[in-house]
Amino acid sequence: MKKRLIIFALCCLLGGVVCAQSVEWKSIEQAAKIDTKSNGKLYFVDFYTSWCGWCKRMDRETFSDPTVAKILNTYYIPVKFDAEGTSEFSWDGSKYANSPSGPGARPNTHNFAKKVLGARMGFPSFGIFKANQKQITVVQGYQSAADFVIILWYFASGDNTRYAFEKYQQIFDKEIRPTMNQKLGIK
Repeated sequence: MKKRLIIFALCCLLGGVVCAQSVEWKSIEQAAKIDTKSNGKLYFVDFYTSWCGWCKRMDRETFSDPTVAKILNTYYIPVKFDAEGTSEFSWDGSKYANSPSGPGARPNTHNFAKKVLGARMGFPSFGIFKANQKQITVVQGYQSAADFVIILWYFASGDNTRYAFEKYQQIFDKEIRPTMNQKLGIK
């Protein structure tokens, strides 16, 4: 009991560094049923596969970052989506499913992944959607936590309607980060 209290105290003193917030992932079926129009949150869909090494690295290094987790949990409905899975759901008025592959064959790519990623099929990929499930953009490839914070905040804050992304990257640390940190309660 004493050991647990010491660990808890250390977590509190270190401001969450040891007990970092983790992303509260939803399934696509759960997310499709959430009424985001009332809470104004965007959807963030992580398209991954079981064999993707860069996807696993994103989980270990990027999604475990406390700032990334806080942005995703506060401003998005974060969704983990197996791009070769068998989920059946409706999204933006369309129904999606995946046909099973034959015995011994590689799994088929899910129709939702095909629709969102189109000809640029690669993993990891991340879809950002409005509250009405309309697609805003797709971000592809491994992203460091530092880079991903900029991308996530760009859309979460609505700054994507005010700045070109290249300009945003240039002004982020000096002009944008202080406001972001204040809104997220980061010192």
